[in-house]
Amino acid sequence: MVKLCIVSVVTYSLCAAAVPLGDSARGAELFKSQKCSVCHSVNGQGGKSGPDLGRTAGRGYTPASMASLMWNHAPQMWEAMERASLKPPKLTTQQAADLYAYFYSARFFEKKGDAGRGKKLFAEKGCAGCHQGQGGAPDVSQWPAITDPIELARQMWNHSPQMKGAIEAKKAALPKLTAEEMNDITVYLHSLPTASKAAPKYAPASASTGAELFKVKGCAGCHAGARQLGKSGPKSNAELAAALWNHPGKAPKNSELRPEEMTRLVGYIWTLQFANEGGNAAAGAKAFVSKGCNACHASGMPKLAHGEGDNSFGMVAVLWNHGPEMLRQIRGKNLKWGSFAGSDIADLLAYMKQKK
Repeated sequence: MVKLCIVSVVTYSLCAAAVPLGDSARGAELFKSQKCSVCHSVNGQGGKSGPDLGRTAGRGYTPASMASLMWNHAPQMWEAMERASLKPPKLTTQQAADLYAYFYSARFFEKKGDAGRGKKLFAEKGCAGCHQGQGGAPDVSQWPAITDPIELARQMWNHSPQMKGAIEAKKAALPKLTAEEMNDITVYLHSLPTASKAAPKYAPASASTGAELFKVKGCAGCHAGARQLGKSGPKSNAELAAALWNHPGKAPKNSELRPEEMTRLVGYIWTLQFANEGGNAAAGAKAFVSKGCNACHASGMPKLAHGEGDNSFGMVAVLWNHGPEMLRQIRGKNLKWGSFAGSDIADLLAYMKQKK
């Protein structure tokens, strides 16, 4: 069922029950209400005794990697909570998805680019000719969108026809931008004295209505077959803006987007990256033995109970709801708490689904 998410937008509703759609705003509130912020910070905001969960983790930060990181460090976290007189929180699969959305959104910003390169690119790509008071176009250094990648992408999308026309009127070609170049240009614009000083943000809306909007706006008509969106979607603010700037072909009619529409579309497209976690069932069967799972689960991989889904978010829910008891039993048998990589979690989940 999970694979259907990559196959067709039409079948999206079938997938929603299998892989919950995380909401970064709910995740941010959950991070506070569940007392995670007592020990952990996100981009410097919060406790300092645990690692900062907003640090850039690269492209490898997936739901499975979050599950493995939480699993590997759970005993130490539980001990720290006990010392702080905190009870381990209970989590649902949906709440785990919301936390992931929050952590991932905090990591959405790349390592800082180079303002010097950005200034040079801004001139070489022809941006300065229109956007620094010489061509009548808005001075981009004063756009609030500079600190909001979703709004920046919306502005670039909505105004691309006019920008393309203005550039062609000068008998010039529309310049292409890589994510790295977009990042350098954005950092340069941030550095200007007139630039907005608002804190950077990335807040995609819940994806539940984004799938329908994807069809209504005509996106699904082009993004089918080899062009369908999935794991190849943008994974950073610069990739998002560059992808829309470089968007091939003509935009469909009625393609202009309002702010709330862009947040819904980005939330939907962002979620598609993780709809299919992959995993190898045969490798999962081997990991089940090599990681010592069979020492307690002799009858084979158990089904996740109490409403947890058979995905990485469900694994996080299992960990926090049943982990302390699992740890007690493991120590009672003089066994070690297992350590997993993200690929191990994906493989174990594939094995679990095969055993259903």
